[in-house]
Amino acid sequence: MRIYFGPSMFLLLFLVVPDLAQSQILFQGFNWESWRQQGGWYNFLKDKVSDIANAGVTHVWLPPPSHSVGVQGYMPGRLYDLGASKYGNQDELKALIGDFHDKGVKCVADIVINHRCADKQDGEAYGASSKAEPMMPASTGVHMICRDDTQYSDGTGNLDTGEGFAAAPTSTTSTRRLDFAKGYSSSIAKIYVEQTQPNFVVAEIWSSLAYGNDGKPAYDQNGNRQQLVDWVQQVGGPATAFDFTTKGILQAAVEGELWRMRDPQGKAPGMMGWWPEKAVTFVDNHDTGSTQRMWPFPSDKVMQGYAYILTHPGVPSIFYDHMFDWGLKEAITQLAEIRTRNGIHSGSALNILASDADLYMAMIDGKILTKLGSRYDVGISSLPTSTSLPLAMTTACGRRDEDDDDESWKRLFASPSFTFLTCVVRPRYE
Repeated sequence: MRIYFGPSMFLLLFLVVPDLAQSQILFQGFNWESWRQQGGWYNFLKDKVSDIANAGVTHVWLPPPSHSVGVQGYMPGRLYDLGASKYGNQDELKALIGDFHDKGVKCVADIVINHRCADKQDGEAYGASSKAEPMMPASTGVHMICRDDTQYSDGTGNLDTGEGFAAAPTSTTSTRRLDFAKGYSSSIAKIYVEQTQPNFVVAEIWSSLAYGNDGKPAYDQNGNRQQLVDWVQQVGGPATAFDFTTKGILQAAVEGELWRMRDPQGKAPGMMGWWPEKAVTFVDNHDTGSTQRMWPFPSDKVMQGYAYILTHPGVPSIFYDHMFDWGLKEAITQLAEIRTRNGIHSGSALNILASDADLYMAMIDGKILTKLGSRYDVGISSLPTSTSLPLAMTTACGRRDEDDDDESWKRLFASPSFTFLTCVVRPRYE
């Protein structure tokens, strides 16, 4: 007996079993151009709250809320001024957060603490403020800039503890997502986490993949995922990190190189393969995608990316653009519902069954079988033989023809390039 699936992907749902482990899903609620929204982004996003909550999202990542020299919020100045953001004022932000809380969704603040600016550039730095902002004990002058930041400092500040950020002076203060977390040491991040006691922290530690002489990503990316693991381990507590390693490998793999999706030990190749509970997986964000497109996922393969992250361990993150601007709301929501309904969570068990150039297949928690790739004909031998799934499952879900109206099959959605199917199994006990 052979099993036939859609040409690029399928999702096979074996058993619906409640799971007590929480299934977390992060949603990035903005893009690089959101500041342009007429009437304010906070007010605009209020109309999307129900759709976001209905997708099973547990956390919404909102843009930097304070005054900023850069309109997107990533060149902060007056950190306590929540009325000068291009996204809206403090009252509008509080109203949006209240709407999310009413739906049981927590809000994640994007905090930029590595670098800081003033209102304008003076003769020496971008910028030395002439007076203290509210709640700040002293002037934020050039003495607050790290002394090895030679472009801006006066040589009197503390040493930088991380990588430099050329666009702005690096601040010596450690206040609070953690944007550009490579810019300061994990020991500084640890102090912040311990002092503020957040229940969710995710860091942006963007490291490029290792590449071979052919210009393609190397198969061994252990150095990059080790960097992510080390940071999380050193910070401790609720700290997690965006899994840039998984993103980079996945977007290369869907281009006919799915053999990349299993490491030599049979695990997932990114941070998710080593410490899934601390890995926040994603397809794109405001930097890699949107109008910046610094490292975009192949546009015709985006749903393959979501089929992977929304059915696998780790904490998946959904990007606003894909859900609302690309017309993928229904498809992404259905995948998220399957994740939530089956209790798939960050620590779910992953069993990779196949990882060839044109086929990736994995079992998650013995409940979901996910397949990516162009191989259409997958032999029955690809299914695990050691599972406790009843033989009746292979009979009920053995084949699905286009004219098959068997109630055990349910078409989720289809497009010219792929079809998602679920198989609702009714076990037989004989």
